[in-house]
Amino acid sequence: MSASFPPQIPASAPFSPVQRLWLDGYLAGIFAAQGLATNNAPGGQLTTSGEAKPKPRVLVMYASQSGNSEELASEFGEKLTAAGFDAPVIGTEDHTEIELGNESHLLIVSSTWGEGDPPDNAVEFWDLLKSDNHPRLENLHFAVLGLGDSNYLDFCAMGKLFDARFEALGATRITARGDCDTDFEEPAANWLNTVLGELSSLSDASTSAAEPDKATISANSAPAYDKKNPFPARLLMNRRLNAEGSARDTRHFEIELTGSGLSYEVGDVLGVYPHNHPQCVDELTAALAFDGDQIVTLPDGEQITLRRALLERFDIRNVNRPLLEAWAPACDSELLRKLLADDSDASAIESYLWGREIIDLVNEHRPRFASPEDFLALLRRIGARLYSISSSPKAHPDEVHLTIARVEYEAHDRRRLGVCSSFLSDRVYPEGEVNVFLQTAKHFKLPTDLNTPVIMVGPGTGIAPFRAFLEERRATEAAGLNWLFFGNPHEANDFLYRDELEVMIEDGTLQRFDTAWSRDQETKIYVQDRMREAGAELWKWLTEGAHFYVCGDAKRMAKDVDDVLHEVIAEYGGKSASETAAYVADMKKSKRYQRDVY
Repeated sequence: MSASFPPQIPASAPFSPVQRLWLDGYLAGIFAAQGLATNNAPGGQLTTSGEAKPKPRVLVMYASQSGNSEELASEFGEKLTAAGFDAPVIGTEDHTEIELGNESHLLIVSSTWGEGDPPDNAVEFWDLLKSDNHPRLENLHFAVLGLGDSNYLDFCAMGKLFDARFEALGATRITARGDCDTDFEEPAANWLNTVLGELSSLSDASTSAAEPDKATISANSAPAYDKKNPFPARLLMNRRLNAEGSARDTRHFEIELTGSGLSYEVGDVLGVYPHNHPQCVDELTAALAFDGDQIVTLPDGEQITLRRALLERFDIRNVNRPLLEAWAPACDSELLRKLLADDSDASAIESYLWGREIIDLVNEHRPRFASPEDFLALLRRIGARLYSISSSPKAHPDEVHLTIARVEYEAHDRRRLGVCSSFLSDRVYPEGEVNVFLQTAKHFKLPTDLNTPVIMVGPGTGIAPFRAFLEERRATEAAGLNWLFFGNPHEANDFLYRDELEVMIEDGTLQRFDTAWSRDQETKIYVQDRMREAGAELWKWLTEGAHFYVCGDAKRMAKDVDDVLHEVIAEYGGKSASETAAYVADMKKSKRYQRDVY
């Protein structure tokens, strides 16, 4: 048989990318059966060069704020590779390394930040993608998986925006967009199963290799204890950090990890599964006329008392639009019907939902449930709360520390308590158990070069990861300088970790420490004001390669700090607005500007 056989498939042949790849594979199988190795050349030429046939390429991208999207994308890449694909995984911040117009297949996993905004690592990519002059993508086949929290009105907003934009640019969906709530593992695995089924004709792998095991996704390198199997840890310490007279109640918790096999790095987060307040449970069962001792069957088949189910298994506090939509048929409420009927006024629902809990729904819109199971079917599983770790494992082996503000407020003439903050503060005593798991935060890490200077901005409980950073820098004898901005209402009552920080100044761990006590004078002063005052020195540190970190409130503080950072770079760096934006974008891309905001 001559080297010119099999014949060429002209590039102009009327085949879609999927059909072309399928035909290449089909012909390759025929010739392989005759003992001929084939190669799919760029122009569609099948040759007998003896080279291996290239694997079909499926690019996986992630837009991630807390690390969940990045972790899922990495797992998807591993599953696709095992199924016979070339599946590179990149963050959206590295979009310049690829050319979307040359890609045939793309999976994108995206979280949502703020009020429907892209995560930090996706801002530049999204701005480029939504620009009016972005090239068409008719040759691209794509699928989008969004991660979010249905308690927010902008649930999976960026996933929806990416999905709509790719369609508007002419790309073709591989499968429908997936929208995942806080318990995303199983729906994410189901979504990937569907994607792999649609892509199966592109791969020479067997069907079994292309079907991920739902039970093992997220568990390839996971420890024995994880989100699905939390570790029952002992609470060693619960200490109030605010002095007497403070209007705030910030707690320092120490939790033992001995025997768990769990390990973490500074910058990581701890997930805590809380229990609901017993008083809330009893009030709810009484209002619904249910017997708390009645045995109920949960959706997974578990049989326990209704009271225990409401204490430990279900979210009995948060009300969101999906719950309102499910609640309306169970009651006779004209108000709910009007709210849900008007899709044009999202602010009306947002205003109604503020401060309301499920007990308010019961009292204001009396439902009719045939059984407790019908009520439970409307509820979400109680979710873990994620907290920035405030300790270094080098300073506190087999322990993890948290810095948490206890939440308490009034709404609709009722006293409200934060579910997890009150659980830890009020109902778990030293030596009591707390179910926990660790989550890596790849987006929030100290520089690997110990000579690199570090600037940290963390008012209030935002100081948590920076206590850990400073402990780590001291333990590793890092030569790089450390600068901390910290703020709170009053120096006398709200100076968190004062004794520890003063020791760090004395021993040389903390070279510069700027504080902002917002209510100790007539004019309020915040950390961003201290940054502005120290602008010349701040710019000097940045030019010397300092990494800049922010932790805390996303809506106000983080935005204000970002604005002042731009001001400082523009003024002391002598840069235009566009040059400043490019400088900040480069800081983010090179991991010199990292944020842990909430």
